[in-house]
Amino acid sequence: MRLESIKRIAVLGAGTMGPGIAQRYAMSGRSVNLYDISEQALEKAKVMLRTNLDTFVEEELLTAEEADGVFARVSFTADLEAALKDVQYVQETVAEKPAIKTSVFAQVDALLPPEAILVSNTSSLNPFTLIPEGRAANFAAAHWFAPPHIIPLVEVARDERTSEETMETVLALLKECGKTPVRMEKFVPGYIINRIQILLNTEVFYLLGNGVCTPEQLDLAVKASLMPRGMVLGLVQRYDFTGLDISANNIINASYVMPETSKHPAVLFDHVDKGELGVKTGKGFYDYSGRDPAEVCKKRDKLLFQVLKAVGPLIDETI
Repeated sequence: MRLESIKRIAVLGAGTMGPGIAQRYAMSGRSVNLYDISEQALEKAKVMLRTNLDTFVEEELLTAEEADGVFARVSFTADLEAALKDVQYVQETVAEKPAIKTSVFAQVDALLPPEAILVSNTSSLNPFTLIPEGRAANFAAAHWFAPPHIIPLVEVARDERTSEETMETVLALLKECGKTPVRMEKFVPGYIINRIQILLNTEVFYLLGNGVCTPEQLDLAVKASLMPRGMVLGLVQRYDFTGLDISANNIINASYVMPETSKHPAVLFDHVDKGELGVKTGKGFYDYSGRDPAEVCKKRDKLLFQVLKAVGPLIDETI
């Protein structure tokens, strides 16, 4: 299916990611059906979508009229058949459980025209092993990042059965939604960024767990070095400026050995065991006591907008 044929989109799952993803698809001018089995989740999604759009207006990224238009293009339903009626493109973002995804894919395949495109937001499972064989040519993984209405990246992966037309259409649609899609020629668990994040987790928990620095000082070090440089050089081009010979020697000399990855880092699980789960409970590695979680998230969003306004043009810039 080609991009110009996509007029209506279904987003399946109205939890953490669904409202933001639906917003971005609706911002492309298309109608969006947001589906969830839970009416309560759908009501929360309506509030979240409206709140997100209000922030876009405050940041002067949309006019009030444009925000109202985006909201009006999103419909909410707990009826899967109604959600898939007259759609040409489906974004799945349901719970990360094989049985649930397999069931949803089978139901969607039975209701969706054969030429329609289905993409999955799965982050750790291999979705290509869960889809009906007849849908494979028109199936891809489209992995968004939270908060999905703000963070530009969507990782788009294929397997050998995915058609080139499907890949081109998915990439083009995401660009029309204001996203930065990154094409992957094969699926690997964790895609690109989560694999890098897992490596970072090992060092983060080692440094914190061994009292090398506080969470605040670790974050300050990263914000003052890796992140601004990364906006210009990314990870790979940095080697060219360091010198590949120096990077090779650093590996040969091995000044330190990475700590072994722990499946139960105490510095993390001690918080979990105490019910300190982050912003949603008022405390995690940082203390948010006495603050409304919604306001904390809104401040995060505004700061992310501030960053993207300042350095967003650099994302596609190369030296």
